[in-house]
Amino acid sequence: MTQAISRRTIMAGAAALLSTSPTLVRAQDVLGGNAMTGAGSTFAYPVMSRWAQSYRRFIAGGGDFPMAGAGLDDAPTAQAIDYEPVGSMAGIMRAKDLDFGASDMPLPPKELGKLGLAQFPIVIGGVTVVANLAGIGPGQLKLDGPVLAGIFLGKIATWSDEAIKALNPGLNLPDAKITIVTRADGSGTTFNFTDYLCKVSRQFYDTVGSDLYVRWPGSVAAKGNEGVAQVVRATPNAIGYVELAQALRSNLSFALIENSAKTFIKPEPAAFQAAAASADWAAAGDFGLVLANAPGKQSYPITATVFVLMNKELPQGRARATLNFFRWALDKGANDAEQLGYVPLPEQLVKQVKAYWRENYKAGS
Repeated sequence: MTQAISRRTIMAGAAALLSTSPTLVRAQDVLGGNAMTGAGSTFAYPVMSRWAQSYRRFIAGGGDFPMAGAGLDDAPTAQAIDYEPVGSMAGIMRAKDLDFGASDMPLPPKELGKLGLAQFPIVIGGVTVVANLAGIGPGQLKLDGPVLAGIFLGKIATWSDEAIKALNPGLNLPDAKITIVTRADGSGTTFNFTDYLCKVSRQFYDTVGSDLYVRWPGSVAAKGNEGVAQVVRATPNAIGYVELAQALRSNLSFALIENSAKTFIKPEPAAFQAAAASADWAAAGDFGLVLANAPGKQSYPITATVFVLMNKELPQGRARATLNFFRWALDKGANDAEQLGYVPLPEQLVKQVKAYWRENYKAGS
């Protein structure tokens, strides 16, 4: 993996930053009120934003998960959560100074220990391959792993390439150069996408590798899932990768991707759920599982999980407020998640997450 910026380098940078930077001033310290502060995954931003709105209404209506210091009689006057969608790399690096960080790449237990963080999943979704091809609608284009890897390696340079045509007989593909759009920032979406490509292409593994940030052989770079979506939408014959909610919101056409059972699968919640069903979360330390290329005939092959990273030394009041929010999200936020194309955690996994809170935070009980 000669071109990837190694996760070890990223973690070393995070450890240095967390050990030397002064504690950041939180929004609630300046503005007053009880806003929780978080940053990270743009993959998670649509559902995090929806949850924040719903949770605010919940507490204002006398919900039973009061935020620390809010009082029981008066509804909070500040927003429930102040979340910055700045990418998973930034989420990891800032997690200790905020109430939480969010990442679509799990950290191994040893790295969590070095950073003084705990980690747990909150929702499952999928990385969607989107393309701007005249006359070709959602779900009409089919791509398998080797062809997709060839495109993002720059080896398959035109839409009329025989490898693409062989997967799409009868589809009117243009004889045009492919414009590749990738992330400019450290991204969990990139991690999950490249993890999948590494599993289906030895050449991709050897030349690009998998990480939050990689050096693509040739692409147009954009910041965040929204940035990638905007560039693809504005660029004829472009291809890129974003999470499903962003693809739907941007009205982009998506491709069907061949899974490990040789079935072309649509990116949708049922297919994400099928991939997640294969996971043995109980056996994974700190929930450190990656779902790319999961087995199963109905599994979508680029399924991803959003993880929350929290400082184990977070003051108890802040920890209680933050865990109350995520307890509400797991218990009552399923409908919001499903409307946006995500998959809520299964009931057994929710129980495991709550047990993990009790083990790692006094406020978790």
